[in-house]
Amino acid sequence: MKKIKLAEALLRRKELQEKVDRLRQVDNKAHYETKTGRGAVQDGFNDMIAEVSKISFQQFTHCFDWHAKQLRIIDAHIQQTNWTAEIEVDDNVMGDYIDPYVEDKK
Repeated sequence: MKKIKLAEALLRRKELQEKVDRLRQVDNKAHYETKTGRGAVQDGFNDMIAEVSKISFQQFTHCFDWHAKQLRIIDAHIQQTNWTAEIEVDDNVMGDYIDPYVEDKK
């Protein structure tokens, strides 16, 4: 177990969320590249076009799952800290806004 500052955890959560969002939006076409070639005429075809996978589906899902898991873990730690930590603030920080230009009719 490693101790880190809450600010570091918040930054890590943001990084992981951005990575998960990017991975979620990846188009399947991005995983393939088109390769073409010419070969001997067989069955009336002499051009070959192939879609070749750059990475395996297993590699992609493992990467996505790992980042999503790390995001859930860091978020759980942040939420736990959120419910147990107390901070000291000025009294007026938690008060409502009072418009200085409106007369109080009390």
